[in-house]
Order: sequence, then structure tokens, then C-alpha cells
Amino acid sequence: MSIPADRDDDRGQRERWTGERQFFMHRFEEATLALLRVMSGLMLMQHGAQKLFGELGGWRGEPGATAPLLSQSGVAGLLEIFVAPLLVVGLFTRPVAFLFSGMLAVAYFQVHAPDGFWPIVNRGELAALYCFLFFYISARGGGKYSVDAWRGRRHNVRNLRRI
Repeated sequence: MSIPADRDDDRGQRERWTGERQFFMHRFEEATLALLRVMSGLMLMQHGAQKLFGELGGWRGEPGATAPLLSQSGVAGLLEIFVAPLLVVGLFTRPVAFLFSGMLAVAYFQVHAPDGFWPIVNRGELAALYCFLFFYISARGGGKYSVDAWRGRRHNVRNLRRI
């Protein structure tokens, strides 16, 4: 038995097969994804401002202190300042989110994991959470409200004109 392509039928079939009922928030799925993508990118940019400019409390909690530009922290700061805006607007979302997921995995294992196994003990819960958040975004993509989606629609319209 196949699940029909029609959205209303799909909802009924999903309820029959899984027992899942639609929660009212399903209507806001794309807007919520956009909000998650934008806010996580903006939060990452704040970490970059700490590392590169000594703003928002400074690097390593020392006001005005900055990370050496050619260190791992300096390169991370450059990525957070200059690449995270791509995530905010949803341009090249999948590879950018995958890059940040890997960067935060490295940060977790190099900085936090040596202080203990559990993230709550080694103070690495933020790095771990961001790592998996960006991993999810890399799998899910930028969503309907992203430059990637706009470029995809534009590309599809261009291809239809050729037919």
C-alpha cells in the first residue's frame, strides 16, 4: 500500500499508520527552521566577535582580549564572522552548516573532552549542542525561506523555459 502524494491524504495516512496526530505547530515548520538557522548563525557570529575583536566579554572571558589570528581560535573566529552570515541568509546552507558542525566537534574534543566525559562536567554542552544543531541543518538544508530555496526555484523556472 502506498501513501498518496496529496498533502491532506498524506496527513490522514500518517495518522493511520503511525498514530501520530498533527500538532498545530506543523504549520510553522519552515518558519521555525528559518528562525533556528538565522539565530544559530547570529549566535555564532557573536563568538567570532569575541575572538577577533575582543567584544562581548572578550576572548576566553578577558575583556578586550583577542585570539591570535593564525591560531585555531583565530581561524574559527574568521569563519564565525565571515562565513556564518551565509548561514543566516541561507546561502550554501548544507556545506556551511557541515563545516561548522565539524569545527564544533573539533572544539569539543580538543578543548572540553580532556576535562571529563560528560559535557555538563567539562563545560562543553554548548559546543556539543551547536555541533549537532549544525549537523541537523546540514542534513535538512536551508528550508523554504532561504537564498538556497530562492536560487533553486529560479533555476527550475529557467529550466522550464527551455522545454
